[in-house]
Amino acid sequence: MLTPHEVAALMLIEEAAPNISDLDRAAIEALVERQLVHLERMDSGHKRPSITSCGSDMLNALAKGH
Repeated sequence: MLTPHEVAALMLIEEAAPNISDLDRAAIEALVERQLVHLERMDSGHKRPSITSCGSDMLNALAKGH
């Protein structure tokens, strides 16, 4: 089960793929652990969160109310 913060972070990542520093670090770590998000290393050395297919499936299920 995801916390409200984790769900919100997942939704924000799907919409804009923000800089990881803009999001709750614990929520990001939990999403990575659950394989809903992975971190892409950018050329600048920063990490950018990106939704995995499992993360996309989770958001689709939440949107349908399941």
